[in-house]
Amino acid sequence: MIHVEHVTKRFYTLTALADVSVTIRRGEVIGLLGPNGAGKTTLFKIVAGLLNPDDGRIRPTGSVWPRAALKPERLLFPNHLRVGQYMKMVAGLSNLSGGEADTAVINSLRQVDLLDAIGKRIRTCSKGMRQRLGLAQALIGDPPLVLLDEPTNGLDPEGQEDILHRIKALQAAGKSVVMSSHQLHEVTEVCSHLVILNRGHILYQNSMADALAARNHIIIQTSVKLDEPTRRQFEQIHAQLTISGDTITLEGEAMPLGRQVLSALLQLGLDVVHVEQKRITVAEIYAEAVQ
Repeated sequence: MIHVEHVTKRFYTLTALADVSVTIRRGEVIGLLGPNGAGKTTLFKIVAGLLNPDDGRIRPTGSVWPRAALKPERLLFPNHLRVGQYMKMVAGLSNLSGGEADTAVINSLRQVDLLDAIGKRIRTCSKGMRQRLGLAQALIGDPPLVLLDEPTNGLDPEGQEDILHRIKALQAAGKSVVMSSHQLHEVTEVCSHLVILNRGHILYQNSMADALAARNHIIIQTSVKLDEPTRRQFEQIHAQLTISGDTITLEGEAMPLGRQVLSALLQLGLDVVHVEQKRITVAEIYAEAVQ
């Protein structure tokens, strides 16, 4: 869909983005993570066409530029308007008119379950409704690429889950979504890819599946600390088997040997008190990247 290639953006002496490259593919949900000031909003604006890069370029993967919509983190609405009036205005700004505009408004509000609020004044809308209105605004004209800057910001758990459900629906419909969030469990739940920014640099990017599978390991804890001869015996089983005190850790290619290790421990008369398969979390990946 879109290639971002070696993009750099400066604001006077501040380098907001430095040699950033990322590919947004059709049907992906990319989680864009980073602390405040990392460059996430600047990247959103460049992809949306609101800013031009100082160096590098953005190009479509095909011959036609995909339409992109941006929902910013801070939502500012004309509170005196009704939901339908505001959406009709947005449709006009999107070069839609007449029946085409009416249909786009209805479809967008239906997608975010706000159709019943079409006559409601925006000032009376709850925070969750305003977030959904911001999403409906982004969906006007059915764009294939949707950029969501902190889409669940300020919402209660029920509201957060509602927005995540709608992001999953966008992916199921074949749209590409790039979302930023400080809620790492949200990123784990809905994102297919992970990009971590800090100080304008991409520090990490990977598919979510590969990121979470990279450091799976099994922990086997015995009731007593293993003596030196026993420790040497077990460490000869595989190079990715390590022992610390009463704990045996199997990583990578050693993981399928878990049953063999358990059987050997029982044959030696050692009690196993705990067995657990663990995987790295997005929070751990994020912490390692930004530190």
